[in-house]
Amino acid sequence: MKKVVLVGIIALTLVFAGLAMAVPPGKTLTFEDGPMGPVTFSGQVHADAGLKCNDCHTKIFPMKKGGVEITAPHKAGVACFTCHDGSKAFSFEGNCTKCHKK
Repeated sequence: MKKVVLVGIIALTLVFAGLAMAVPPGKTLTFEDGPMGPVTFSGQVHADAGLKCNDCHTKIFPMKKGGVEITAPHKAGVACFTCHDGSKAFSFEGNCTKCHKK
């Protein structure tokens, strides 16, 4: 019984630690970028669109800071561009300034 309780406590600790790394509604995360300017991810914008943290974490993005590197040229179906394909969310193609702000 003690082992079951210990495993349960460890599992809950890992779940809550993982959730702490996501960007919740009301918070932002800025990715510094090269000459195109930084990209700011808004947890609120994505929550307002009906998304939950688990929609992207861990399916698209790992729950580890620095766990994914988004590079140019962007590739459809990879990272942000899994949804930002023009059908589920605005397409990244031709819309650089929607994300990159100088």
